[in-house]
Amino acid sequence: MSEAPFQKVALIGLGLIASSMFWAMKRAGMDSHVTGFARSEATRDTARRLGLCDQVCDSAEEAVKDADLVVLAVPVGAMGPVMQTIAPHLKPGCVVSEVGSVKRTVIEAVTPHLPEGVHFVPTHPMAGTEHSGPDAGFASLFDNRWCLIVPEDHTDGDAVSRVETYWTALGANTERMDAEHHDMVCAVVSHIPHLIAYTMVGVADDLGRISDNEVIKFSAAGFRDFTRIAASDPTMWRDVFLTNKDATIEILGRFTEELMALQRAIRTGDGEQLHAYFTRTRAIRRGILEAGQDTDAPDFGRAKVDR
Repeated sequence: MSEAPFQKVALIGLGLIASSMFWAMKRAGMDSHVTGFARSEATRDTARRLGLCDQVCDSAEEAVKDADLVVLAVPVGAMGPVMQTIAPHLKPGCVVSEVGSVKRTVIEAVTPHLPEGVHFVPTHPMAGTEHSGPDAGFASLFDNRWCLIVPEDHTDGDAVSRVETYWTALGANTERMDAEHHDMVCAVVSHIPHLIAYTMVGVADDLGRISDNEVIKFSAAGFRDFTRIAASDPTMWRDVFLTNKDATIEILGRFTEELMALQRAIRTGDGEQLHAYFTRTRAIRRGILEAGQDTDAPDFGRAKVDR
C-alpha cells in the first residue's frame, strides 16, 4: 500500500467516473478509506455487490463525514443542491472537488455553499466512454489522459497540489486552466462533437423510418462512432449544454460557418478547396495519435478493459 494524499475519500455519485476513480485508487495501492453515495437505491445495491467503495452509505451526509476529499460526481445541474446538502457536514480543511465538464457555472453554484475552512478545487478528467453506471468503471480509464485542474485564484495552493498528486496517482496527466478557457476548450473538443453526433443519429433515425432501417443495417464505421458518442448519458449532456450555453453557442456558430463553406464548395464543384480542407483536418488526427491520446487500431482504442 502507498500513502495517499487523502486518507478518507468520499465519492458522491457512483457512475463511470467515480467507479473508475475507485478502481484506479486500488490499483495504485492507495491506503485511503473510500465511502460512496448514490441517490438511487438500486445503484447503491449494485455498488455494494461490486465491492465498489469500502463503504456505500445511504445518505450523502453520512458519506462525507470526516472526509479529507469529497468528489462530486453528479450531473453538473445537481452540483449546487448537493453541495448545499453536504456543506454542514464537512470538516475544516476538507477539500471538495468535482468532475463535471463545465466549470464557470459549477463554480458559481458550489461556492456560495462552501463552509469556511473548506477548499474547492474543480477538476475535469478528459476521459470517458458511452457507458454509465457503477459497473461501467475500470482502473485504466484515466491512463495518459488529461485531468484539467481549474482552481480560482484564491484557492489554497496546498489543496490544489494534493489534488494534482491524487490524479497523477490515478494515471492522469494534469494541467491547470482557468474556468472560462476550460469551458471554451471543452465546447470545441467535447460538447459540440456530442451535439453533432446526437443530431446525425437523429437524422439517420428520421431517414430510417422511410428506408426500412437501411441506415442502421448498413451503417459504416463513421456512423457507428457517431452512435457510440450519442449513446452517452442524456441527463449529463442535457445539463452540459444548459450550463455551458455561451461557449456552446459561440462554437456552434463557427461550426455552422465552416459547414456552409463546405456546402458551397460541394455545390460549386470546388475540389481544390475540399482537398485542402480535408488535408488540414487529417493532420489534426495525426497530431492526436502522436500525442498518445488515441490509437489507429481498428477498434479505435476502445476495447473493453478489465478492472
